[in-house]
Parts: sequence; C-alpha cells; structure tokens
Amino acid sequence: MALLPRLLLVALLLVAVTGEADAGGAGHGQARYDRVFSFGDSLTDTGNSAILPVTAGGPFTNPPYGQTHFGRPNGRASDGRLVIDFIVESLGLPPPTPYLAGKTAVDFLHGANFAVGGATALDPAFLQSRGITSFVPVSLSNQTSWFNGVLQLLDSTGNGQRKIMASSLLYLGEIGFNDYSFVAVFGNGTVGLAQSLVPHIVGAIRSVLTDAIGVGARTMVVAGMIPMGCEPELLALLPGGAGDYYDRASGCIARFNQLAQLHNRALKRMLCQLRRDHPGAAIHYADLYRLIAAVVSSPRKYGAACHSLSSLQLIRMPSVSVLTNVWFFLARIACVSVAGFGDMPLAACCGGGGGPYNFNFTFFCGTPAATACADPSESVSWDGIHYTEAANRFVAHAILRGL
Repeated sequence: MALLPRLLLVALLLVAVTGEADAGGAGHGQARYDRVFSFGDSLTDTGNSAILPVTAGGPFTNPPYGQTHFGRPNGRASDGRLVIDFIVESLGLPPPTPYLAGKTAVDFLHGANFAVGGATALDPAFLQSRGITSFVPVSLSNQTSWFNGVLQLLDSTGNGQRKIMASSLLYLGEIGFNDYSFVAVFGNGTVGLAQSLVPHIVGAIRSVLTDAIGVGARTMVVAGMIPMGCEPELLALLPGGAGDYYDRASGCIARFNQLAQLHNRALKRMLCQLRRDHPGAAIHYADLYRLIAAVVSSPRKYGAACHSLSSLQLIRMPSVSVLTNVWFFLARIACVSVAGFGDMPLAACCGGGGGPYNFNFTFFCGTPAATACADPSESVSWDGIHYTEAANRFVAHAILRGL
C-alpha cells in the first residue's frame, strides 16, 4: 500500500478511537499541564512493583526488560516505555515519581504514579468474599488513598489542592484485567462469573474519578479494557477447538473479547453519566480495545510510526472539519515511514515455547531460559501479557490526539 493512503488509514483510526472525548467538554488546542497523576496495573506501573515486597525481584526486574529504551530493566513490564511515558514526554514533563519511591513533597512536584503490577480494581477482601484470591494486595481504593496522601503533602488546604489539580492531568490506565483473569483463568470460575464483576469494577473506577473531581481534577483520561482474548498468555493456556471459540478476523478467544467489550460498554455509560454530573470536567475515554484489535487483525497497516518524533498530537480547531484536521495530522507525519508490525501479532517477542503464541511460563521473559526476538518493534506483545514499546507508542499517540 502506498505511504499516503496508509497514513490516512492511521489518521482516520485515531479520529475514530478518540471521537468520544469531544463529549467531555475539553477545549480545543493543546492543553498544558504541570504534572500527571496515574493509576492502574502493570500496563501503567513505572516502578512500584520493583519496590513492593510481594513483587520485588520478579522477572520484569531482569534483562531483557527495558532493553529498547533504557538499556536495562527500569521497573516497567515492557522492552521500553509505556503509554504513560509517551504521554508525559509529549507534555514536556519529567516522569511522575512511582509512589513507593517518593517520600516528600519535592518527590511529587511533577506528579505521582500509583499503578502497581498485579493490582486489582476491587479490594482483596471483596474478591476473597467471592472465593477469589488476588496475588498483589493493592486495589484502586489503595491507590486512591495514596493519591490523597500525596495531595496532602503538596498542599494541606482545599484551595491549594484544587489549584494543583486544575493544572494536572489524571490518567487512569487499564484496570480490571487481573480481577477478571483471577476468576476466569486462574480460579475455578468461568467467564460468566467474571461478567458478574463488571458493575463492581466499573463502580470502583467511578469512585476514583469522583474522588479526584471532588478535589479539583479537571482533565482525566480513562483507558478501557484491552482485547483480553488476544493476549498470548490466554491463547496458550486455554487452547480451543473448532466453531466460534476463536474470532475469525483476529484469531483471539471470542468469549474473553466479549467480556472486555461488556466492560467497555458499561465503562462508557458510566463516563457519560459522570460528564453529565460534572460538566466542568473533561473526561476522555481511551479506546484501547479498538486500537489493539485493529493492530492484531491487520498488523501491517499499523506500525510504530513517528520514531523520530517525541510528540504526535493532532490540534483540534474550532469550526474546522474532521477531514481538514486529518490533513493537519498528515502534514506532520508524512515525512516519516510507517513500517507496520510483523505477521505474528499474537506471539510474544520475549519468552519461549514456540508455536503461534511463543508463550510458556517455564520460559517466561526475564528467566534464564527465555530469549527475545531480534526486533521488538515488529511485535505487539512483549512477554505474552504486556505490550512492546512500539505498541505502547502507537496507543499513546492515539490518546494524545484527544487532549
């Protein structure tokens, strides 16, 4: 496919996946922020898991994690940067300090990252009451408590905290994957039982957002659930047979993707209600599902574009058509090649076991028996559970378009 049509496809996808952000009341143009506060699990964690005793010393603290950008393990479950890293870089800010690595107000002047690998949306006690065991004792309510504690460090007055939040971006990364998988994969439950958790998980997300709005948050980005059935981990652990077990277009496990879609529909309904309740807040929905599903279904169409750019943003202009905005976008990236991902989007880059998914816990990335692929930028999945820097860059650029 010629370069220009290929770029147009990418641009139109970015418009589609972030179109719902307009309903949040955000102003046009580029907003400026002084700091970022982020929440979530391992897709957003930039170092807390390396400090938390129950997870410290895990495989992600060993090479080849971090090899692409940092040259060494850097507390991230990827070969390089995460979505949150690209967002922060685009805003021209230093990275927010992992909460467990900071102690004083000075440590958190540029924000804080409360995300923890293995974290759940729901409290461990709630999960335990339903016979579900969580392996990391950190939930969204814990992260919210940490957030409130950091605000107290930065300013103990209500007015001061509102001023801080008025110039801050709040990013709530994907959360809930661990809750669902603990039930449907590692527990004795089913996808049907996992579905019963959807309203509770969405309620936990709402609690974080309403708490943040209550202390003055004005701009929030909320990530939806990823296409769970496309994770190499689940594909390798739960092989299926004929019929409708797999989605024909993507090769992903259909019932897990349906669970993710159910979660996202409920999440979007909640965000719509939250916008109505708080018209002064700009609440953006980041459709991770649509982005990752598009890449998995057509990997050669979408790649790690804009390697040479630290920032990729589409500036929305009043009274200008979407098509015109697309051409503004194209003007900024037409000089950059789009290589596309490789032909095995469901295979882990780092790990072992071979086959279509290259995933086996015996050869998990970061263990002595594991090996990494030659070019992680051609892979979507880094270790079978988390994404490569290339995939994270692709997702981040789509999110940035909505800010």
